[in-house]
Amino acid sequence: MTLCNPFSIRVYWEDTDAGGVVFYANYLKYFERARTEWLRSLGVEQRTLQMETKTIFVVADVQVRYLAPARLDDVLTVTVNVLRQGSASLLLEQQAWCDISLLAEGRVRVGCVDASNLRPSRIPEYVRKLLTPASLP
Repeated sequence: MTLCNPFSIRVYWEDTDAGGVVFYANYLKYFERARTEWLRSLGVEQRTLQMETKTIFVVADVQVRYLAPARLDDVLTVTVNVLRQGSASLLLEQQAWCDISLLAEGRVRVGCVDASNLRPSRIPEYVRKLLTPASLP
């Protein structure tokens, strides 16, 4: 398992529901942003990846468990852990924390696909090398 640097995000008014807590689907946005920033911290810009390798990452499966609410103005810490790396996919564990409270956790399987036809494609070799534990920040 490999761990990224945590990504921080503040909860805004638009993130909350009528009850004043973060709307459940917004955790998927937070997880997406953390994955994007994790890749960026490794030197992988998704637009560049698409232009240079003609591949993109897509979510193939997601499971989320909600444990506690986040509220307006909370600062969340979202993490990304690589559980398994396949030739064309990654299984990731993600968590959203507020201080010492775990709010939500999930497993996300992302696949690497050909950008033109969305068929599975091998993760580019330079990206695979960046995902090895020794190279993570």
